[in-house]
Amino acid sequence: MPDGAMDMPVTFAPEAGNARQLRDAFGRFATGVTVVTAPSEDGPVGIVVNSFSSVSLDPALVLWAPAKTSRRFRYFAAAKHYAIHVLSADQTELCQGFGKNAHAFDDIIHHLNAQGVPLIEDCLARFECTKTAAYDGGDHMIVVGRVDQAEMRDGDALTFYAGKFGQAAQT
Repeated sequence: MPDGAMDMPVTFAPEAGNARQLRDAFGRFATGVTVVTAPSEDGPVGIVVNSFSSVSLDPALVLWAPAKTSRRFRYFAAAKHYAIHVLSADQTELCQGFGKNAHAFDDIIHHLNAQGVPLIEDCLARFECTKTAAYDGGDHMIVVGRVDQAEMRDGDALTFYAGKFGQAAQT
């Protein structure tokens, strides 16, 4: 294929029978990777999320969207306070740990804030939030939160693209 040439596009109308195609199309958008943590009746919990976005500077608002089919959904649907951790390129193992286990705090440095939210150390950014709204979003719930406290540091970002982890280098 000559430089700059692309494969022919695949065009389709999303429907139940081609959910994999839609998932693959969504995967063409490179995202950062976050872990959202919250307190729960079963102890601290975390979930890997790439549906994070800033919404507003004034007031400081962010959103994310947990899947309603997730076994962890009930924890986050009930959480009034939570933290969103933007992962650095060297935190792939931490991400995979939370992908497998909601309670993957044993081997990572963390502490609890005044609201009992587990805070993971050494992330690129962390946003401690209070839920202000939740909306139906099909098979997800869209959660909007006010940022009460933020922290950031320099480093390269962990990314997710086409089903694979990568990194975005800081310039």
